[in-house]
Formats: sequence, C-alpha cells, structure tokens
Amino acid sequence: MREYDLTHARWYKSTYSNGEGGSCVEVADGVPGVIPVRDSKVQNGAVVVVGTPAWTHFINAVGAANL
Repeated sequence: MREYDLTHARWYKSTYSNGEGGSCVEVADGVPGVIPVRDSKVQNGAVVVVGTPAWTHFINAVGAANL
C-alpha cells in the first residue's frame, strides 16, 4: 500500500456539511494525483485516498443525480 504525506494538505469541508455535528466529510488538495477524504469529526482518523480520475467520475455522477 502506498503512503502519502498529508502533512501540508489543505483540508476543505463539504459545502453540504452543517454545524450540527451531522455527517461531514473533508477533502484535501495539494497531493498530486489523488484526493484524500476524511471524516471531519475524526481529523486524526482514517483517510481514504481516491485517484483523481475516479474522484472526477464520482463528482460528475453525483452532480448528474442531483439535477
């Protein structure tokens, strides 16, 4: 399994997240070729690393489903 240095990753909370402690995710940029994803409530927890092409496909599919 490949390890990624996330020390300098810039994390961004989903714009769909609310401040009431609900389901929140954060994604990071600054890691070439992948998109790290984590639970915003467990910032030192597990991180799922998704390849950029797969992430783009996911975002496009989710956007199309919300039309």
